Amino acid sequence: MLAVFWFSPVPAEQNVKPQYMEALQDRVVGGSVAKPHAWPWQISLQYLSRGSYYHNCGGSLVRRGWVMTAAHCVSIGRVRRVFLTLYMGSAIEPLFFCLIVVTVYAIKDDIALLRLSSNVTLNSYVQLASLPTPGQILPNNNPCYITGWGSTQTGGPLSDVLKQAYLPVRNYETCSRSDWWGSIVKKSMVCAGGSRNSGCSGDSGGPLNCKVKGRYYVHGVTSFGSSLRCNTPKKPTVFTRVSAYIGWMEGVSTLPLSKVFALKITPVK
Repeated sequence: MLAVFWFSPVPAEQNVKPQYMEALQDRVVGGSVAKPHAWPWQISLQYLSRGSYYHNCGGSLVRRGWVMTAAHCVSIGRVRRVFLTLYMGSAIEPLFFCLIVVTVYAIKDDIALLRLSSNVTLNSYVQLASLPTPGQILPNNNPCYITGWGSTQTGGPLSDVLKQAYLPVRNYETCSRSDWWGSIVKKSMVCAGGSRNSGCSGDSGGPLNCKVKGRYYVHGVTSFGSSLRCNTPKKPTVFTRVSAYIGWMEGVSTLPLSKVFALKITPVK
């Protein structure tokens, strides 16, 4: 039986190149520590517990007042207590703090848009993620990077610095093979990796940053991996394919705030 492990939450306008801290050891489950401000759209979702905030999931700033993340990060009964803090660079240093006003997410599909209580001020350190064109499919082996503060090894603690790992795209024909993910993988998903590098617990909701014509676009939202271990061969990290939801996101994020509040919140099934 093939077991799936959700990377569960734990108790269009820039051209940024990935950068490295050369002296530091590998992270993300394989990978490197990202240089501060290398991925200026990366955010950390936080939850409040006993007076302190803790990392919950990753996400991407897609509009000044909206964050894109995984639906399973906000559909587990903790939504009302989740806060969002935008972090700058690698160390977990708060740059901008705001309450989540409303949570909106697609039924069944592992993608969510979070409405912030106020708009973020953009600068050289805080930028919007560039999103793909609707329906765009990346070719096999297209270069991508996963980023996040997730565990550095299966069952290990979260990282206290932002990490990145190189994950080439595995096309649907490869990823859906019976000895890979089989029928679990849908065409609304994208696979990347499948060897020593992978996402892990705590990376959920974060971006898959893919290079297309010299520029990085967020093509995936980190969703799930193997229950055996985070970097199981032939079990690449699976992401929600952002290009399949561009129309939905544009429709939600352009609604007047009063209509956003009126949207029904439907749990992911």
